[in-house]
Amino acid sequence: MSTPPLAHIVDDDDAIRDALAWLFRTRSVACKAWDSGEAFLAAWDPEWRGCIVLDIRMRGMSGLECFDALLERENSMPVIFLTGHGDVPMAVGALKKGAFDFLEKPFKDNDLVDVVIRAISSDTRHHATQESQASIASRLTLLTPREQEVMQLVLAGKFNKVIADQLNISMRTVEVHRSRVFEKMGVRSAVELAQLLAPGRD
Repeated sequence: MSTPPLAHIVDDDDAIRDALAWLFRTRSVACKAWDSGEAFLAAWDPEWRGCIVLDIRMRGMSGLECFDALLERENSMPVIFLTGHGDVPMAVGALKKGAFDFLEKPFKDNDLVDVVIRAISSDTRHHATQESQASIASRLTLLTPREQEVMQLVLAGKFNKVIADQLNISMRTVEVHRSRVFEKMGVRSAVELAQLLAPGRD
């Protein structure tokens, strides 16, 4: 089971952490605050869901160094940078490396929360797609080689009689294989099967 999504606030300024945590709670965004990149990385878990709000300048490990460490760990949570005016070029560079967004200080409170909500929604969609694809891949492994052959011909729009002739089997055998394919893939028709396996369907 995946964990509930959280906005992880990583900032070494106590006042900013408290203010952001209060702000997120007023918009019903669950959050957790961390006082350094080191502390966050020490606790980080690949199963976490949500997003990371990361100050670009901190004592000790900088936000960019923390971001690079997260990239090495193949972190999938969206990262939003909080930057001062002079940090904008660095933040733009982080965007090119995969950061979700950045906000320049001073920013409007609701602008930040809106970005955080978008980031959490993006993370939720990403993992739902991954889980769906994993489920489909798992179901495909249940098919026998003959069922896979029949499935490909069904997806190609072939009628049972054509499939029977092409595979040199009886129509009744085709019907049995077709029924088992539908059952194992969790669909009721060739149309549903095609929709399930369509590239980029999510």
